[in-house]
Amino acid sequence: MVRILLALLLLALLVLPGVWVKQVLRRHAGQRDDFPGTGGDMAQHLIGKLGLEGVRVEETAGGDHYDPSSRCVRLTKDKLEGKTLTAVVVAAHEVGHALQHARGEALFNTRTGLAHVAIWMQRIAPVALVISPLMATVAPGFARLTLILAVASMLMGTLMHLVTLPVEWDASFGKALPALEQGEYLGPEDMRNARKILTAAALTYVAGSLMSLLNLGRWLRYLRR
Repeated sequence: MVRILLALLLLALLVLPGVWVKQVLRRHAGQRDDFPGTGGDMAQHLIGKLGLEGVRVEETAGGDHYDPSSRCVRLTKDKLEGKTLTAVVVAAHEVGHALQHARGEALFNTRTGLAHVAIWMQRIAPVALVISPLMATVAPGFARLTLILAVASMLMGTLMHLVTLPVEWDASFGKALPALEQGEYLGPEDMRNARKILTAAALTYVAGSLMSLLNLGRWLRYLRR
């Protein structure tokens, strides 16, 4: 019974944050005729106001994000062209990442560095996992080495997820929220809802972080055998 309850709790922790995030973003995605501009307009405005020279705004199909390698705020079509509260607030959040980059903030730089390493290691890990059992009878030491390499790749991914959480939180509440408050772009009710959207934007990676920790723990237990 206890195991079932723990499994249900774990499932809730993995699923509910993502469901809540989607619900919050969708709830405030209605077009607003009283807004003077779109999410893309807000991003361009904040980039100019914050003096982020060289930062561009582009449409993407790959999810809203800031790309430090090209210094580009990328927004999906509904955010770039939408006059919605979600579009405006998410745009401010992504500009928050551009501000972190421009200021050379340590956590942002650490997260970016870990992401580059994690991408390469994740390409190697599947190959290592396939080779490991094949080499187990021929060269047990090499087989274990490939397994350790695969687990190291997962560890790198876990570290990246853990560092991402405070980076996202700062982009929401250390950068975007003050910019929205100081600019007085939104009324009191919209600001209350903007806080919910910014919380959702910051918590986007929670489920991924939990899943990454679970996978890492499973493989570490396997290595101890």
